[in-house]
Amino acid sequence: MAPLVELLSAALSGAKSVAKSVAESIALSLALVLLLSPLLSPLPAAADFSGVDYTLTNQNEQDFSGQDLANTSFAGATGRHANFSGADLHGAILTQAAFPNANFAGADLSGTLMDKVDLSGADLSGAILTGAIASGSSFRGANVTDADFSDALIDRVDQRSLCRDAEGTNPITGADTRLSLGC
Repeated sequence: MAPLVELLSAALSGAKSVAKSVAESIALSLALVLLLSPLLSPLPAAADFSGVDYTLTNQNEQDFSGQDLANTSFAGATGRHANFSGADLHGAILTQAAFPNANFAGADLSGTLMDKVDLSGADLSGAILTGAIASGSSFRGANVTDADFSDALIDRVDQRSLCRDAEGTNPITGADTRLSLGC
């Protein structure tokens, strides 16, 4: 019987050694995963401000360049010298706001509601304003080179004023600025 006990004792000792080795291996693997997980995580996505409500806020000199601002409300907001260059503002509400001398170069303003908006001196070069409703807005001194106003609703006085200096072709839509304004 003694040889059987020794044999069982040796087997148990070997099993404990194997179990200990497996446990150590698992612990080491978990430690490596936890240590390296920040390096394996995907990078955070660009900020998405779409749908945010900036109604009646002061956005003077703010930088929104390249941001996703689709369906955002800037109703009654002020944004003197704000930078919206390259921003996606399609479907946004800018009604009764003031954006004098703001930069909208290359911005997507398609389908925006921008009635009674002060855009005097604004840079709208290369902007897409297709289907925008901009009645009662002021474009006095705005740069509309390469802008696309196809199907936009603007006052006849603004249309005539913009036609004086309008030129170019929108690089995204291919629309001639003068033709899109109905010049």
